[in-house]
Amino acid sequence: MHDQEPSAPLRTVATSHTLPKSREARKKLIVALDFPTAPAALALLDRLEGSCEWFKVGLELYLNAGNGIVETILSRGHSVFLDLKLHDIPNTVGGAIRSVAPLGITMLTVHAFGGPAMLTAASDAAASSPNPLTLLAVTVLTSMDNFQLESIGITETPANQVLRLATVAQACGIPGFVCSPQEAAQLRARFPQNTIVSPGIRPSGAAKGDQARIATPANALAAGADYLVVGRPITQAADPAAAARAILDEMSVGLAEAD
Repeated sequence: MHDQEPSAPLRTVATSHTLPKSREARKKLIVALDFPTAPAALALLDRLEGSCEWFKVGLELYLNAGNGIVETILSRGHSVFLDLKLHDIPNTVGGAIRSVAPLGITMLTVHAFGGPAMLTAASDAAASSPNPLTLLAVTVLTSMDNFQLESIGITETPANQVLRLATVAQACGIPGFVCSPQEAAQLRARFPQNTIVSPGIRPSGAAKGDQARIATPANALAAGADYLVVGRPITQAADPAAAARAILDEMSVGLAEAD
């Protein structure tokens, strides 16, 4: 484990209060490109041009389209959150990070369940990257509840397990976390300088789908999340750009209330 607290390079940018709230909200919204193919993902990107700045590439899309989809998104001037949830032996995870870091992605996920040795190897690999790269430790998936944790032998509540895993990750040099918005407040109180990314975001009145631990955009920001990941409420909307604007409006209200 690392003796010094890791820096959190995204945190200062994410909490800037010098921007209009609508502009600040755009810097905090990450649209999840959860599609099976590059053409489908790029079609949505076209529809959101000018509305969104951040896009998440997850495992399904990355396995199908590879580095090419990342390079295309970056070439259009957007930021990329590569959500691979790396979880393997330390040497393999370190090598994987060194392989993707030169792409120019901004954030990359590793799974905190990989343990201290793996997390330390990940931190060391990111530190050696020629490009700034923020690692995020995935704590407990937002689809998991108490029953799901108990079924795999974990008797902690999701909130306690999130805090335990985040504490281990931070000690290993990982500067950010992925957690549901329901745990964002406790992590913000414990780790005021670290980056917090929250999926499980549902706009007011939306169905929760297969997510177990969710919150509205305004509530997630109020809890301390720096970035919000939104997928289906935007990607499956009849008008994705209008859906994104509605979420950005909710975020702007939340940011204004936080002041």
